[in-house]
Amino acid sequence: MASVQNNVEAHQNGISGELPPGAPDRSSFTTMDSVKHIWLGMGLPKEALDSISFSDEGLGLPSSFKVGHIAQASIGLSVLVAALIHSLRNNIEVPHVSVPLRHACAEFLSERFCSVAGQKFEHPWALGGLYKASDGYVRIHDAFPNHRFGALALLGLGKDATREDIRQKVLKWAAIDLEREAFNNKIVIAALRSYMQWDAAPHSKAIATFPIQIRKLAPGPKGLSPRIGAGADKCLRGVRVVEMSRVIATPVAGRTLAAHGADVIWVTSPNLPDLPNLDRDSARGKRSIQLDIRVPQDKAKLLELLKDADIFIQGYRPGSLAAKGLEPEELVKINPNIICGSLCAYGNSGPWAKNRGFDSLVQTCSGMNVSEAEHYGDGSPARPTPCQALDHGSGYFLATAVMAALYKRATEGGSYAVDVSLAATMKYLRSLGQYEGKSGFACDDMKKAKDVEELMARSISGFGEYHYLTHSAQIDGVKVGWDRMPVPLGSDEAVWI
Repeated sequence: MASVQNNVEAHQNGISGELPPGAPDRSSFTTMDSVKHIWLGMGLPKEALDSISFSDEGLGLPSSFKVGHIAQASIGLSVLVAALIHSLRNNIEVPHVSVPLRHACAEFLSERFCSVAGQKFEHPWALGGLYKASDGYVRIHDAFPNHRFGALALLGLGKDATREDIRQKVLKWAAIDLEREAFNNKIVIAALRSYMQWDAAPHSKAIATFPIQIRKLAPGPKGLSPRIGAGADKCLRGVRVVEMSRVIATPVAGRTLAAHGADVIWVTSPNLPDLPNLDRDSARGKRSIQLDIRVPQDKAKLLELLKDADIFIQGYRPGSLAAKGLEPEELVKINPNIICGSLCAYGNSGPWAKNRGFDSLVQTCSGMNVSEAEHYGDGSPARPTPCQALDHGSGYFLATAVMAALYKRATEGGSYAVDVSLAATMKYLRSLGQYEGKSGFACDDMKKAKDVEELMARSISGFGEYHYLTHSAQIDGVKVGWDRMPVPLGSDEAVWI
C-alpha cells in the first residue's frame, strides 16, 4: 500500500499516485485473483472457480491502466456464472470456461468493428470533447441532441454554434462552476481533475469499493421457472429479460445475456434518435420495441412484460424510474420473482448519485484521464483510455450480477435487486494499479475490423449483411453466441414468444 508521502512524491515527480490513502490495493492481483475476489464477494460457490482458468494474461491494450485484466475478469465472471446456471438446471458439473485475452480486449472495442453492408458508422459527437476553461478543462458529452443543445443553451449559444464558439464561451467559466451548473440543469459536462483533486471530493468517498451490489428484495420459493429446464442448448435458454437502456454499458449486459440464450426484449424510447455506430453493435441477440412510458398505454405494455420477466435491467440514473413507479420495491409487487438490475454513472449514494454521466465523463472527473496523460508523457492535459473500459466492464459486471441473483433465486429463494455503476468499476480498475511509466503503451491497438478478422463473423441483419465481433466467452460443450441479428429500433411486438 502506497503511503501518503509516496503519493505526494509521485505528484511532485509528475505521475499521479494511483491510490488514495486507505484504499484497497489490488496491484498484485492476477486476473484470476480478481475473478475469485468478486465471485466469492457475491457469495457464489467456491468450487465453481475450478472451472475457469486464464493462460494468456498480459497488457492487452495500450494504456497505463490494466484494461486487459478488467476485460478478461469481467467477461470471465459473466461466462462462469452462466455455466454455473447451466450446471444447476442440468444437474451436472460446471463445464470449463475460458476467455482469451486478445478476444476479450477486442470486445471492449466491439463498437469499433461492426458494419452493415460494408458501411462503417461515424461517431455522433459533433461538438463534444475537451475544452479549456479559465482555470482548467471540461469535457462536454453530446451523443444525444438534448445533451448537445442543452450544453449550447447553458453557454448562451444557439443550435448552429461551432466548436470555436464553444471554445470562447467555455474560457469564461471556471471548470467546477460549469460542471456544477451543468449538473443542476441535467446536462452532461465534467471538470477535468487529477487523482488528488478527485480524492478530496466528497462524492469520491461515497463510491463503493466493490463493483457489484446484490440485495434481497423479498423472500420467495427456491427454484428456476418451468421455462428454465434441463436439456437446453444454451445456459440461459428460457430466461426472459426486459432491458431499458441506451449507449454501451447496459446494452452490453443485455447482449451478454442474449449470447447465453436469454430472450431479451430491448425497450428504447421513440423520443431518442437512432445511434447507428452504437445501436448496431449492442442489438445483437435482442428483439427491439419502442415504448414511451410517459404514455399510459405504453407503460401498461411494459408492466405486462415485466409481470412475466425473470430479469429487468435498466441504465437510468437513480430515481428516474422510481418517479414512474418502476423501482424494484414496486415491481416485486407485480412479479414476486423478478430480478432488477440497475446501472448508473456515480452510484446510489453520495452527493452525485442523481447526476447524469457517461464513461468519458467519469474518466475525466475521476483523475483517470490526467493520470493516463502523465504516464504517456507527451505533455497533454488529458488522455482517454483506448476504449470505453468503464462502459464495457460495467456491462459485464451487470450481466454477472443478474445471473448471480438468478442462481441465488434458484438456490436460496427470493427476489433481488443488483446495482453496478461506472464509478465503482473505475474505482476497482484503479485499485489494480497502473503500469510503470509508459510501459503499458507498448502493445498494439486494434483499430479496424481487419486487425481482428479471425474473431469476426458475418450474418444477415435487418439492415443487410452484418459484420460483427464474436463473443470471447467459451464454454466446453455449450453453445455461446447470438441467434438474432440487429433490426431497426421498434421492429418487434411487445409480447413474449
